[in-house]
Amino acid sequence: MWRFSGRRGLCAVQRLSCGVHHRVWREKSGQACERALQYKVGEKIHGFTVNQVTPVPELFLTAVKLSHDNTGARYLHLAREDKNNLFSVQFRTTPMDSTGVPHVLEHTVLCGSQKYPCRDPFFKMLNRSLSTFMNAMTASDYTIYPFSTQNPKDFQNLLSVYLDATFFPCLRELDFWQEGWRLEHENPSDPQTPLIFKGVVFNEMKGAFTDNERIFSQHLQNKLLPDHTYSVVSGGDPLCIPELTWEQLKQFHATHYHPSNARFFTYGNFQLEGHLKQIHEEALSKFQRLEQSTAVPAQPHWDKPREFHITCGPDSLATETAKQTTVSVSFLLPDITDTFEAFTLSLLSSLLISGPNSPFYKALIESGLGTDFSPDVGYNGYTREAYFSVGLQGIAEKDVKTVRELVDRTIEEVITRVKGFEDDRIEALLHKIEIQTKHQSASFGLTLTSYIASCWNHDGDPVELLQIGSQLTRFRKCLKENPKFLQEKVEQYFKKNQHKLTLSMKPDDKYYEKQTQMETEKLEQKVNSLSPADKQQIYEKGLELQTQQSKHQDASCLPALKVSDIEPSMPFTKLDIGLAAGDIPVQYCPQPTNGMVYFRAFSSLNTLPEDLRPIVPLFCSVLTKLGCGILNYREQAQQIELKTGGMSVTPHVLPDDSQLDTYEQGVLFSSLCLERNLPDMMHLWSEIFNNPCFEEEEHFKVLVKMTAQELSNGISDSGHLYAALRASKTLTPSGDLQETFSGMDQVKVMKRIADMTDIKPILRKLPRIKKYLLNCDNMRCSVNATPQQMPQAEKEVENFLRNVGRSKKERKPVRPHIVEKPTPSGPSGAAHVSGSQIVRKLVTDPTFKPCQMKTHFVLPFPVNYIGECVRTVPYADPDHASLKILARLMTAKFLHTEIREKGGAYGGGAKLTHSGIFTLYSYRDPNSIETLQSFGKAVDWAKSGKFTQQDIDEAKLSVFSAVDSPVAPSEKGMDHFLYGLSDEMKQAYREQLFAVNHDKLTSVSHKYLGIGKSTHGLAILGPENSKIAKDPSWIIK
Repeated sequence: MWRFSGRRGLCAVQRLSCGVHHRVWREKSGQACERALQYKVGEKIHGFTVNQVTPVPELFLTAVKLSHDNTGARYLHLAREDKNNLFSVQFRTTPMDSTGVPHVLEHTVLCGSQKYPCRDPFFKMLNRSLSTFMNAMTASDYTIYPFSTQNPKDFQNLLSVYLDATFFPCLRELDFWQEGWRLEHENPSDPQTPLIFKGVVFNEMKGAFTDNERIFSQHLQNKLLPDHTYSVVSGGDPLCIPELTWEQLKQFHATHYHPSNARFFTYGNFQLEGHLKQIHEEALSKFQRLEQSTAVPAQPHWDKPREFHITCGPDSLATETAKQTTVSVSFLLPDITDTFEAFTLSLLSSLLISGPNSPFYKALIESGLGTDFSPDVGYNGYTREAYFSVGLQGIAEKDVKTVRELVDRTIEEVITRVKGFEDDRIEALLHKIEIQTKHQSASFGLTLTSYIASCWNHDGDPVELLQIGSQLTRFRKCLKENPKFLQEKVEQYFKKNQHKLTLSMKPDDKYYEKQTQMETEKLEQKVNSLSPADKQQIYEKGLELQTQQSKHQDASCLPALKVSDIEPSMPFTKLDIGLAAGDIPVQYCPQPTNGMVYFRAFSSLNTLPEDLRPIVPLFCSVLTKLGCGILNYREQAQQIELKTGGMSVTPHVLPDDSQLDTYEQGVLFSSLCLERNLPDMMHLWSEIFNNPCFEEEEHFKVLVKMTAQELSNGISDSGHLYAALRASKTLTPSGDLQETFSGMDQVKVMKRIADMTDIKPILRKLPRIKKYLLNCDNMRCSVNATPQQMPQAEKEVENFLRNVGRSKKERKPVRPHIVEKPTPSGPSGAAHVSGSQIVRKLVTDPTFKPCQMKTHFVLPFPVNYIGECVRTVPYADPDHASLKILARLMTAKFLHTEIREKGGAYGGGAKLTHSGIFTLYSYRDPNSIETLQSFGKAVDWAKSGKFTQQDIDEAKLSVFSAVDSPVAPSEKGMDHFLYGLSDEMKQAYREQLFAVNHDKLTSVSHKYLGIGKSTHGLAILGPENSKIAKDPSWIIK
């Protein structure tokens, strides 16, 4: 997977949120940390020497730094009382061309190794393990291979596979052909068909560069850091990838994938000694130290600013066609290994660009010139020297100079102001950091390995980076001693910095045409240089690859867990349901939340008139951003940042567990805060519910444009999700509403609203939605907090609900058929739930008839995103569990080979949603009709029952790794609160998953997936297609 730096530059610490304290009720580090503190500097353990042992109390962990005696490999272990243990190995990879060699290598090492020579052990291990995460990522200057699991035996298995893959890969030529690039006949079996470029990475990168934000970000890095590895595309430029040879790939591995160039990382509560012993014995003991030459030199600083112009493809969904230019001004900053300077500059970046009170938001976003900040806005610490970038997208070409002047003027204003930044804004930012270090995520190990990767890659100190407490203390001290501390940084790094780049990008109507033309010329050049013998060899190699891909793979060499290793029962979560303000149910879930409180409210949309539905997502998006009570939108934003960890409002369509044509519709209000701020947070919600402000027309326009731009930008990354939403639109009554709220329909609605010259008619609809939604009529709430905090939380929720009004007259639901459904309770239904019941009001449509719809959204992409959906059964039906296993089985044993290996798509497979929609999909796919045919073949394969008991067991392991993935304390009880699912129901489903067998799998294949059995829907997002255009059964959009 190619990982380019973020589009929205986050403050460094915003990327950091604490992991889960499993079974730890008091704020303490636990046994793992205490064990790690026993190590002594200089101690020798299995070929390693301990160099440093450091407690990091703010993150509840102990850091142990080691180095390998023979090879010099670096090792960092973070001991923490978290059972979701993680391993990663990272290599500094510094390509000097855009052939994508590190990216192709990342794919190819996972295709077989000395100890595990079967094809594709990586994908096979997804089904032989209970991993909570498995992947590999290529960044601009490193490649990292992380996995996580909660099972000690699984950890050993995965570690063995990862070590062998990275240090002793087969790197077979056919694997290079499949994963990187190859010349092959369009139909490999027919030498008369034309030769074309194929390959997984080749198509992945063609898809990646359909995203204009990514094109801009890539050029920004290449142009700002032009003298070494950052001047190239590490993932590969599709026009350069065909220059990469197999020999170059092997050479790159030999020089870069060596222990002397490696950084090992482990995290969690498993014993360190076991990891060190296995890593030393299975890999490092077979190497000697190698002098590395992979370091990235400092970028020479310019003596005057530079300017570049680039082009991109037109965005057919952008708001105003005449305003599609992007411009940014970027500055090179110091080395990221200067930890405190990097910390300071990332905080300074947040103060400059985050939220409506920041100087650049006021100067640029509110100027009305563009739609949103330019890509990669803010501090970017992913390269050896960091950079700061700010600008606008969605502007007219003539305004490029104006934006540049606004940037310079804003910098000058910040420097010359009596007080550069208000105390409240600095306090709000430091409060955000406090929340980030206390809020617990379920995948903290992965967060940490990503957080330290860039700094450690350039020999910075990763432990220093984690000591946020001491950095904060030093930051506060600097501010106290010198009130102009931050303003001086602005002057030093922005005003006086000659290493300054202005980059502008405008659309070219013929951009994709030109790209295709260049690819065609490259192809012709390659084909014309071939002798008849070369062509014959290509034909034979194509047949050989096809044979390999179709051959049954013996994976018996790979380690595997057994189904018996899966826990037979799940832990139950204690919940208490109380009634507040008379009759409003509130779910209380006591959890070790580390001093945080998580509040949610769900309000029904049953009485909302139909004409208001399309703008509900917009209402949700702006509700907390337009002001409330006596606070204008700037003051409100400040209060939200000072008193909470964020307040969000999102529309939801929730399926029923027993009826496909029944669902719940509503809006979820979510927020989190430190315990001390709970009264203030609940007061903010009271004001938002009772006195929201809908008068700020200018600011509303700004928010509308930003929302429309974000939706439009997101299509190329999430095309398969949009395809699946459209394909399921006519299969269930809730499908249409899902498409309205989250699908291409919503993208089109927002584009239309953003294009309106007079936005008042939309603004006038918001108070109407408020009237139906922001009251207690059909509401339920939930609180996750520590047991000690619950009495205070009950009191605050009671006050909030008493403050929020009720409708003066009873409103009737718009849809006539409403079913009241209580959540399970009592000893038989939900013994873990005490107190009252939550009653959900569900919409049902007894007259609904599913129908087939086939939609092709024509978009200027060179690849396709495809979804085919089938209506099956709801969650509580025993067949649902069989279909869940079947989806995984079809992905691993058929679709992966057909769509990715043979077809060259970046991804593809089958999945089953909670709501009973069975989806076949592909992602960044060079094919369209052929992929739909592959879907049909996959169904035939499933019906034929050509799979073994071993295949079924592997599919079960894969499904259970998702079912049993760790849940953060903030998320516990949410299945019960939102979907009405008790732990007893989930345990019954678990038992159904265990009971799935060969007969049940073939039975559900025949019963639901065959032609004419269940209603199907299809959707494709992608380029023009002559075959589809001639087929009248398709709707072309």
